[in-house]
Amino acid sequence: MPTLLVVHHTPSPATQAMFESVVTGTTDPDITGVTVVRRAALAATVSDVLAADGFILGTPANIGYMSGALKHFFDQVYYPCLDSTRGRSYGLYVHGNEGTEGAVRAVE
Repeated sequence: MPTLLVVHHTPSPATQAMFESVVTGTTDPDITGVTVVRRAALAATVSDVLAADGFILGTPANIGYMSGALKHFFDQVYYPCLDSTRGRSYGLYVHGNEGTEGAVRAVE
């Protein structure tokens, strides 16, 4: 069964609401045959990433960049997962009043 890994950093009510919407959508009863795994950015591991077939990443925009927690996640998994996960699909949601394009660019 395919696995979707949702890696999120939800320090504010707005990012928590976005995360909850993602969970609601990805766990809709009409969607079958997919396992959804949710991990906070500071708790997600290399094993989580290697076991996933696709990803949804969530972050606030902090000073025009992704959150430090999501950056830490990338720092931890980048080299161990680079070759094994190349080309896997991902989605991204970003919340912020300004600088969201910088956060999106950093994740891409």
